Amino acid sequence: MHRRDLLKAVLLALLPRPAMAAPAVSTILGNGTPGDSDSQVNNPYGVIIGRDRGLYFCDVNNQRIRRFDLKSRTTRTIAGDGQRAYSGDGGPATAGSLNMPHEIVFDAQNHMYIAERDSHVVRKVDGRTGVMSTLAGTGVAGFSGDGGPASKAQLRQPHSIAIGPDGRLLICDIGNHRIRAVDLAAGTIATIGGTGERLPTPDGAPLNGTPLNGPRTMVIGPDGTIYLALREGNALYRIAPKTGTLHHLAGTGEQGWTGDGGPARVAKLSGPKGLALAGRNLYVADTESHTIRCVNLDTGVITTVLGTGVRGDGPEPDPLQCKLSRPHGLFTDADGTLYVTDSEAHRIRVLRF
Repeated sequence: MHRRDLLKAVLLALLPRPAMAAPAVSTILGNGTPGDSDSQVNNPYGVIIGRDRGLYFCDVNNQRIRRFDLKSRTTRTIAGDGQRAYSGDGGPATAGSLNMPHEIVFDAQNHMYIAERDSHVVRKVDGRTGVMSTLAGTGVAGFSGDGGPASKAQLRQPHSIAIGPDGRLLICDIGNHRIRAVDLAAGTIATIGGTGERLPTPDGAPLNGTPLNGPRTMVIGPDGTIYLALREGNALYRIAPKTGTLHHLAGTGEQGWTGDGGPARVAKLSGPKGLALAGRNLYVADTESHTIRCVNLDTGVITTVLGTGVRGDGPEPDPLQCKLSRPHGLFTDADGTLYVTDSEAHRIRVLRF
């Protein structure tokens, strides 16, 4: 290295470097008071950004699916007339009634699917016409119909849905302690995981025929790995795409809020109800501890990234000082931004790293 280059390198090393921005949390929708307006939500759950860059969310106690425009900061209703009921198939989704919508997902054709817990169905909103129909479930709680039409099968409190690696719609049929799959082309339904028993899930066991205690939500990785949260099981598992086997990621099965900074497998979770994936970080809404936690999939270490462990509402912007109130839904954008439905604080928050 020339003397001049060496001097330049020394001087650059001595210059103060700009501080890295600290993670910060803020509210993008909601003011803490339940309502149905451009500034209010009422117990939001599932959340997702659509291909049109709108933020879609389940506004549970308003019995609606709403879209929030991230630029204009205005909202409009996509489905639900505000009445808590099961009606409206064959007509505009905005004129139909929903009964506790919990999560939403879009398929490759931009059709929207809604897990409607208390009607025990999954509804479909046609991406072209906006017409609503029932994809799966009869409206009566039960367990039946495997191998036949999904619309004639019975579900029990479906909570979460996802488009699987093979294009099937996966349903967390939590009341039946099963994962069901709907072939969207054929319209048929099958059980792919769970036995109906509320028993521990052995590590390394095949998904098919293995007990799942309260399968609550799923997120799919780019390699086809399915990540699964067990609500009553207080644990997280990954489902390997090639072998179809279950592998324990986090949670001892005992409810609690412990283990930060150590192996996720020996940490305690408290009713996990939402998942999101950003690179090698798996985020979980640890609902009953009022926190958002992160499992690094490379190191296996778990940390809390948002919340204090005490139920409350704020203050912002420090994520580790910001109290939450039973968060449910998570979604990560392409830039790693994490959207959180802080359900009983009646806010949708955003965590930027």
